[in-house]
Formats: sequence, C-alpha cells, structure tokens
Amino acid sequence: MEGYFDLENSRIYRSHLRSQLIDWFGLEGTLTFIQFHPFAMLKFSGYLEHQDKPFCTNCYSKSPGLMKLGKDITLLGLEVGLLTMKKGELSRFVFAPGYAYGQLGCPPLIPPSATVIFEVEVLDFLDTAASDAFFELTAEQQAAFPLQEVLEVADTERQFGNYLYRKRRLDDAKDRYKKALSILGLRPSSESEQRQINASKLLLLLNLSLTYLKLERPTQALAYGEKALEIDQRNAKALFRCGQACLCMTEYEKARDFLVRAQRIQPFNHDINNELKKLASRCWKADCVAAINPWDGAQTESPSSSGIPHQ
Repeated sequence: MEGYFDLENSRIYRSHLRSQLIDWFGLEGTLTFIQFHPFAMLKFSGYLEHQDKPFCTNCYSKSPGLMKLGKDITLLGLEVGLLTMKKGELSRFVFAPGYAYGQLGCPPLIPPSATVIFEVEVLDFLDTAASDAFFELTAEQQAAFPLQEVLEVADTERQFGNYLYRKRRLDDAKDRYKKALSILGLRPSSESEQRQINASKLLLLLNLSLTYLKLERPTQALAYGEKALEIDQRNAKALFRCGQACLCMTEYEKARDFLVRAQRIQPFNHDINNELKKLASRCWKADCVAAINPWDGAQTESPSSSGIPHQ
C-alpha cells in the first residue's frame, strides 16, 4: 500500500472506492463512513472467488483479540470496509485485487490479481483516537480541556484496561488504569464536578486494587483499596479488596475488620462471606500451630541436645 488516504475529506477516493468495493448486506452498495475506530474486535473469514474453504479465519477462536486498524489490519479493502460498519453488524465484502493482494498476490495461498471475499462480524469497537490525541498534548493544553472531555478520556482508558484485564494482560491493564488516574488530579470548580471526578477515580482505584491482587502484590492492592475508601468509606468492594489484601499478608485482625465492615453493608454477598470463612479457617490453623508448638522460633535446646543423656 502506497501511503495513507484521507478518508474523511477525499470525495474522489470515495467515488473511486464505490466502484471497487461492494457491501452485499449494506444499503444498495452505498458506503456510509462512520467515525474512525482504531481498535476493533471482530470475527472474519477470507475466501478466494468460487471457493468454500477460507484461506484465513479467526472464527474458531473463543475470544478474538482487539485488532488495530492500520497495524493489525493492513488489507486496504478490509480496513476501509470496517469503517462502514457498526457494532454487531455482519457484512460480506468483495475486494478487487487493488484493494486486496494486488497483482502479485500472496503465494502460495493467494494467486496473482485475485478477487477475494471477506465475511466480517464486528463484535465491538474501542475508539481510542480522542484519548491518544489527548495524551500527546502538553500539560498546559490538557489543563485547558473541559472536564467532561477529560472524564471521557479517563473512561476510554479504563475500558481499555478492562479489556486487557479480561485477556489476563495484567501489567498492561494496570498501566492503563494508572494512566487514566493520572489525569484526574483536577481542581473542580464546584461540588458537582468533584463528585464526577471522585466517581471516575473510584472505579479506577477499585480496578487497580483488584489487578494488584491478581498480580500477587497485596501491599499495593491494600494501598489502592484504602484510597478508594477515602472517597467512599462504605464502599463494600473497597472493604472487600482491603480484606483480601490483608488476608494475603496474614494480617488476620485487619482482614477481619475490613471483611466484617463489608459484610455489614452487604450481608448476603457470597464472595464476602466466603472470604470470612477462609479467614476463619486460616486463623484456626494458625492457632493450632501455635498450640502444638508455642515456642516456635524460640532459641531453646531440646533434651537430646542439651548435653544431658536420656534416662
């Protein structure tokens, strides 16, 4: 592909594209360009003309990953075709060679000058364009942004972090949550704005606490849980996360305090009650060990090593 096209402004390109690309399930082949989405989660299968077996597909994957247009998706026709689609849409596209693999093809799978067919289902879009643009600005420029736009950027980063968390990319998820949190140190002009900022912060702090628990770093998990409690001291999730972190650190009294407070707020919460049972079990085992060996760790000599022979 030679260079990139300005899809929003080039009328000539759009007119030429209509003659090359057909959306079989669209509105009579008319392309309606939607907002650009850098990341897409989709299922796709590519076929050569008159063949039933796909030469490429990801339809057998249970959870297709996010693919970035222009990076993971580089086939020109497919990239442009995705720009005409919306979440949940299923389309079939026919790409002439110029919008597929060109005159050379891609041996041995794609012969020269091949017309190809792609069936595509868009499962989700994640638009990070505004977020990416925001983080390219200077601190002074960011400070001049309206609060609502800043909150939208933070929410986009949080959603991206959630996706990475579900994919078990925990370090990457943590970094996204921290990135979002970094732009919320704003000076609100009213109590209403402070409440909006706090609501956004709370979600990120809870997510960071959970992520650090999964990373087996309970000290950091406790720190972020306690920050969440500074915003909402009766937040059951924050209390639960703090209790989990203390349990991991064998700080049983603190764990019990946090978990009992969480249980008072949500007495029938299955996870909280199970964590209290786990705490009780560990405390019982610790007490048993102490009862069996009350001098554990003390520097004492056994009768056999004291120099006094057994009777």
